[in-house]
Amino acid sequence: MKHTRVSFATVVVLAMGAGLAQAAQTDITLGMQLEPPHLDPTSAAAGAIDQVLYANIFEGLTRFASDGAIIAGLAQSWYISDDGLTYTFNLHSGVKFHDGTTMDSRDVKFSLDRARAEDSANAQKALYAGITSVDALDPETVRITLAEPNGALLFNLAWGDAVIVAPESIENIKTNPVGTGPFTFSNWVQGDKIEITKNPDYWGTPAKLDKATFKFISDPTAAFAAVMAEDVDAFPGFPAPENLPQFDADPRFTVMIGSTEGETILSTNNKMPPFDNVKVRKALAHAIDRQSIIDGAMFGYGTPIGTHFAPHNPAYLDMTGNSNYDPDLARSLLAEAGFADGFSTTLKLPPPSYARRGGEIIAAQLAEVGITAEISNLEWAQWLEQVFRGKDYGLTIVSHTEPMDIGIYARPDYYFQYESAAFQGLMVDLNAATDPAKRTEIMQAAQTMISEEYVNGYLFQLAATGVANAKIVGLWANAPTQATDLTAVYWND
Repeated sequence: MKHTRVSFATVVVLAMGAGLAQAAQTDITLGMQLEPPHLDPTSAAAGAIDQVLYANIFEGLTRFASDGAIIAGLAQSWYISDDGLTYTFNLHSGVKFHDGTTMDSRDVKFSLDRARAEDSANAQKALYAGITSVDALDPETVRITLAEPNGALLFNLAWGDAVIVAPESIENIKTNPVGTGPFTFSNWVQGDKIEITKNPDYWGTPAKLDKATFKFISDPTAAFAAVMAEDVDAFPGFPAPENLPQFDADPRFTVMIGSTEGETILSTNNKMPPFDNVKVRKALAHAIDRQSIIDGAMFGYGTPIGTHFAPHNPAYLDMTGNSNYDPDLARSLLAEAGFADGFSTTLKLPPPSYARRGGEIIAAQLAEVGITAEISNLEWAQWLEQVFRGKDYGLTIVSHTEPMDIGIYARPDYYFQYESAAFQGLMVDLNAATDPAKRTEIMQAAQTMISEEYVNGYLFQLAATGVANAKIVGLWANAPTQATDLTAVYWND
């Protein structure tokens, strides 16, 4: 037998090298184009809040998986009564908020009562209006009672708007969010970054990362430079799709192209003249060349839509033929409506690239048929105040990234102010239906109705365009909800 002599120094060096090889990176810096206005997902419509906090800081009774399936969250199981009116949830035991207090059924009751309260600021308050009571039966059991069956309840409870919060920390939630998730909030340097840290006392599967930083980079050119310089490790919603081929050719990076729930629409104020006239709304739809918008604003990334529904949903109907590009028809419809000489309106644009770039293209297309769209570029806080809450606009462009949200058309006070008793009736029927075939039939009738009434200009389904260091594993390619879920992300060094 041969023996090899190895010095002690060599052993030490080899051991150190092995240790370094095993010490994978445990922090990550992610680029985000939009900064949240505050950090309470239960009292604002801004998707940027969920983009940081959903699944990382806050959790609900149920949650979205990466493929869009509804899976257990803080509730480990549930029982639905035969009449569909009572849902009894069994909570995980030993769950604590980040401040060390226990999460139990009383917190669930507080959270859902707060979401559906008369003075609630919850952006999706209507989703929870059908709840008649929330009862804490014992610390780990909570019962939700409905006025009528709602086949979408488990889905609705997975939204970021239904995460569980504690009354003890609610006063400062907008600047110091305290949840139950695998990460805790550490720091927010407004205008720059948000930092979160691994929760060492997490009740579930612990995070693999020790720290994550969300870096706010609004300018697409600066976003490209930050990724190329590796100042950020990933940019899940990369705002400059024209640069993606360059990243794809660079072995340092992985380009992720997936689907989102984001119906990008030319939102129209249905109660503001002349948009209260369906002929004007129809003219608007036929004045738009949606493929030119996809090519010009998104560099080809995006799927044309003709109604407010995701094309990857099995119940989707292709209604694009209702609003094919036909400027001559648009001019004719405007003349029939009494606007042969056109008219002027406002086009108020939020910060995302699809809106700013798409707005310039749409304004030029509308001008071709005699509609003058006066562009105003707004920051998100301004857009939420003027457009979403104030309804002070004619047109705007926004991507509705909430999952399966066609129900917003049943809300007359929603910002595009569409009021249809027939559509509201469809949503009542949909909530009551549990048979999959019947639900599909109702959803398709709803898609058809809003398409044929030209409630909005339906442009394209937003693609999920992301870029990341090639060594990062576990980032979502698709976006079944607005989230940067880091719960299973790690470095494969």
